[in-house]
Amino acid sequence: MNIQNPSAERDYIPIADHGLIGNLRTAALVSLDGSIESYCVPNFDSPSIFARILDKNKGGHFSITPTVPFSTKHNYLPSSNVLQTKFLNEKGVVSVTDFLPRLENGESTHPLLFWLIRRVEVVRGAVPLRVECAPAFNYARDPHATQIVPDDTIPLQFSKQNKVVFTSRPAASQYLAKGASPQNASHSPLTLDLRFLPESLLENVPVPEVSLETLDLSAKGHLGLAAQAELTLVEGQRVTFVLRIAPEHKGNGGSGIDEEQAEQLGLNYQKLMAGAHKMRPKDDPVMTSELLDHLFVSTNNYWNSWIRKSTYQGSWKEAVHRSALALKLLIYEPTGAIVASPTFSLPEYIGGTRNWDYRASWIRDSSFTLYALIRLGFTQEANAYMDFIFERLKNKNPDGSLQIMYTIHGGKDLEEIELLHLDGHKGSKPVRIGNGAADHVQLDIYGELMDCIYLGQKYGRPLSYDTWVLVRELVDFVVANYKKPDLSIWSVRVRQECFETKCQCPCRREVRGKERHFTYSKIMLWVAIDRGLRLADKRSLPCPRRLEWLAARDDLYEEIMHKAWNKDLQVFGQSYEETDVLDSSVLIMPLVFFMTPSDTRFVSTLKQILKTPERGGLTSNNLVYRYDVNKSDDGVGGEEGTFCLCTLWCVEALTRAGEYERPLLQRAVAMFEDFLLYLNHVGLCTEEISESGDALGNAVQGFTHVTLISAAYNLSRTLANQRSV
Repeated sequence: MNIQNPSAERDYIPIADHGLIGNLRTAALVSLDGSIESYCVPNFDSPSIFARILDKNKGGHFSITPTVPFSTKHNYLPSSNVLQTKFLNEKGVVSVTDFLPRLENGESTHPLLFWLIRRVEVVRGAVPLRVECAPAFNYARDPHATQIVPDDTIPLQFSKQNKVVFTSRPAASQYLAKGASPQNASHSPLTLDLRFLPESLLENVPVPEVSLETLDLSAKGHLGLAAQAELTLVEGQRVTFVLRIAPEHKGNGGSGIDEEQAEQLGLNYQKLMAGAHKMRPKDDPVMTSELLDHLFVSTNNYWNSWIRKSTYQGSWKEAVHRSALALKLLIYEPTGAIVASPTFSLPEYIGGTRNWDYRASWIRDSSFTLYALIRLGFTQEANAYMDFIFERLKNKNPDGSLQIMYTIHGGKDLEEIELLHLDGHKGSKPVRIGNGAADHVQLDIYGELMDCIYLGQKYGRPLSYDTWVLVRELVDFVVANYKKPDLSIWSVRVRQECFETKCQCPCRREVRGKERHFTYSKIMLWVAIDRGLRLADKRSLPCPRRLEWLAARDDLYEEIMHKAWNKDLQVFGQSYEETDVLDSSVLIMPLVFFMTPSDTRFVSTLKQILKTPERGGLTSNNLVYRYDVNKSDDGVGGEEGTFCLCTLWCVEALTRAGEYERPLLQRAVAMFEDFLLYLNHVGLCTEEISESGDALGNAVQGFTHVTLISAAYNLSRTLANQRSV
């Protein structure tokens, strides 16, 4: 049992011990012990108000935890992204249900309420609880004021109660002087309020009493007062806490006067309030039990009805659908953009420096995500993302290229800065926001994007002529540039000052700082041209440069087969320059139909990757590394774990090769089922897995869930075909 002792000093909770909730605008991580550990409002890429996972003392948190020793359980409601945490003790059991509200599809007349809702209900006995709400505005950089004021949003029949209002006080000049850019500074104050609704669900059980008080955590580095409450709830009692961005309008329920002023004017305050409550704006309704129940049911129904649209009928259905629900949480609904991960700067190696911000829309990651969702029948998301991408095609760079990533709003500015005041998860520094790799040359993105467009044409909205012209220009760019080197799929930022000063810090030594002819990029450039040709043929679209495209595609294929192949080792190398370095990204070859999975060259490469690192391979405990960081001199600082994406690519490559060599198919099943054991307790994936089996990297990692769906889809289909023979 997972026994927690609340009297001990709380340390960092492992990355895997979290669930994720969201509303298609932003998302929050909820720890196994009932704390909101990461939450950015109002959007994925907004500054955080809670970031305890990156600094256990001053990062900010919203915790609901028993004050007596307890064990804990975590689960999603069936087919839903509503998360439930249960605290168990011999004297009682309490349930905390967390969600960000979503309306059912038929409720378009009601606004989306940007609330974080936490429902606390005692299931059995009595449990003493401590509630702490300690926001740390703007990545814990801004101070804030805290006030306890009367709550004007409770039903009139309730006795008066208070709420807590937190108002940030931006201090932009304070950190602009440290090198941050104005884009990363919060120039306007943000106001949150914390409210609650106490209820009795059983006869003869009184409504619980709740009293919010201020809490001084300045000794831990907080820049403003927190709020706290001590509760002892019994069976049949429930308290719902709601944290929201406070509405801009002022006044008591819209009346604009308080009770004393009403008495002086000779007005009936209760009648005045009743009328004002009826006239409240839709985004600031009275917080009734009926409303909260409706939001809970509507949110749960939204997720239930969405996943029911899945067409997947294969094996491992539970894992596939949980992955689909996780991917849906990564979609930014207003633009259709997809974030690579809703978290930032979680380490790829504990204590290391590989800590990146993934709250942007990578063309590569998003394209693979759409592939997975289309495979499951979710074409609406595919069409929305295609619209997002086609808008980017209208605003290409002057040379005709695309950025490798964009903000979720479609912007190009993702300036990277380091937050030196935060400790980092378990001391893993630096904490970074933004991503300086946005302007890197990674030519592989055109292949992923063209493959996504091609697949979208089979299941989504057909291309218009104007859009086809934009796509055609993209292929023309690839044909003109396929001979050039790039930084490829694993690229991250190398600081400009390191190039200028020729320093010897770790970032100087990484493979990402050296443009090369990477095999993966060349394969995906081939894919880009190939899919352009296929689109033109299947849709009978005009293709004035068809012969040039054909010649470039064939030339590139021959070049890869000659320059990426190491005759001595009988493997495809990481790049033309270093064919002796093994890289698991070449496993993509049969997945994108570059070559048949039974080709002897590919099978030889696959079998070498399956060997342990000690024997020159990349596989350890049925998990696959990206490459040998020592051989590729990828010294960003520290080691890294096995890469979940690469493990699942390996599963799919084994599956495809296993159609012709049965032992490889058996290995695919074993590797996939082993991998499922590394999902966390609620079925979510991170980016990497350490040698000891710990989750590493940002959570939830979309790329991992994408490849899980793809691997399960193809493995299940292949096994079914084998049985029918």
